[in-house]
Amino acid sequence: MPHPNGVVIHPDAVIGPNCLIFQQVTIGSRNGSAPPVIDGHVDIGAGAKVLGAIHIGENVVIGANAVVITDVPDNCIAFGIPAVVKIRQDTV
Repeated sequence: MPHPNGVVIHPDAVIGPNCLIFQQVTIGSRNGSAPPVIDGHVDIGAGAKVLGAIHIGENVVIGANAVVITDVPDNCIAFGIPAVVKIRQDTV
């Protein structure tokens, strides 16, 4: 966490190794659901929200201010509100 200002992480969230979490990120539950599971090597941009019982795969990039409420497979990028998922071209 290079800028840990305002970061909120649910105490039961699972975060893998080598993740980069920027400022104002929220990782939490949604409507009483379980918190997210985030695999390793995930970059989460400033202001992003990762909410609910979802799974974020390995080598994922989540854009700034994205709202992620669905699973994101390995080697993808998620951006927008709600987040759209696309395959990362640099991993193809």
